[in-house]
Amino acid sequence: MKAISVRNNTLHDTDLPLPQALGRDLVVQVEAISVNPVDHKLRNAPAAGDAPRVLGFDVAGTVTAVGPDATLFKVGDQVYYAGSVVRQGANSQFHAVDERIVGHRPASLGAAQAAALPLTSITAWEALFDRLGVAKDGSDAGKSLLVIGGAGGVGSIAIQLAKKLARLTVVATASRNVSANWCRELGADHIVDHNGDIPAQLAALGLPAVDFILCLNETDKHFPAMAAAIAPQGKICSIVGNEAPLALEALFSKSATLVWELMFTRSMFGTPDMIEQHRLLDEVARLVDAGVLRTTVGELFGKINAANLTRAHEALEGRRTIGKIVLAGF
Repeated sequence: MKAISVRNNTLHDTDLPLPQALGRDLVVQVEAISVNPVDHKLRNAPAAGDAPRVLGFDVAGTVTAVGPDATLFKVGDQVYYAGSVVRQGANSQFHAVDERIVGHRPASLGAAQAAALPLTSITAWEALFDRLGVAKDGSDAGKSLLVIGGAGGVGSIAIQLAKKLARLTVVATASRNVSANWCRELGADHIVDHNGDIPAQLAALGLPAVDFILCLNETDKHFPAMAAAIAPQGKICSIVGNEAPLALEALFSKSATLVWELMFTRSMFGTPDMIEQHRLLDEVARLVDAGVLRTTVGELFGKINAANLTRAHEALEGRRTIGKIVLAGF
């Protein structure tokens, strides 16, 4: 089968054997993928061994085989999912994946539109509802959320979930008119510039403190602003690890919480609740089909090959993308 592998930090078109469906695995024919920052970060990471390394996580496709222990899907089902960092990635014509992290893809979306959603939807959902403890039934309506990096992939879903399900007052950061407009279209109530004084801008909006903060980039850079802006007993969640020690004592007097979110944790460690990502993706599909959530495709980069994937990685590394970059077909 055709695949795109990594060699010396460079993407190459290659041919690999077809994967097999073992245990609870599905084999999925890959129809569309989307690209995430984790892809180029792993591309630049030191290789472990000489075996061809395939990246890529977001997939929309069709089940072609099911393992002997699989019970959730059948051949022919249309699915979408975000894969696992401890297995081969999905930049290939066929891909093996554990069914417990796979969802039935939205019936109202084509493969390209669906491929934009899995990783960012899981991340935003777990960050808001599991890590920050926001009530998804609207019980926290009127409380405030600051999304740092609102126009990116995760921010694009988080704004929608926070507004449509939780009914929070959403403040998103954006530094350009085009990204600010994108955030407003998705439901953000206010926009502040993450390159400016965030606490001062919040105060000017009548929000001297916010109840929740979701940090989607540069934790080290934004931590002082987050510590200043978080309300007493508020909660901060970041999806980006820190590079230097954080001054956590700044949160002490406020009894504020700092938590992390990594959507790969469940599949990486095979946690007992791993199947929750299957249920989560099925619920996201239901919300999309009901018109509550919308896909977040920003750009289509053509066919799935090394040249187009390289362009996609370069665009993400430039850190000025809006929504998700999607590739479809081989």
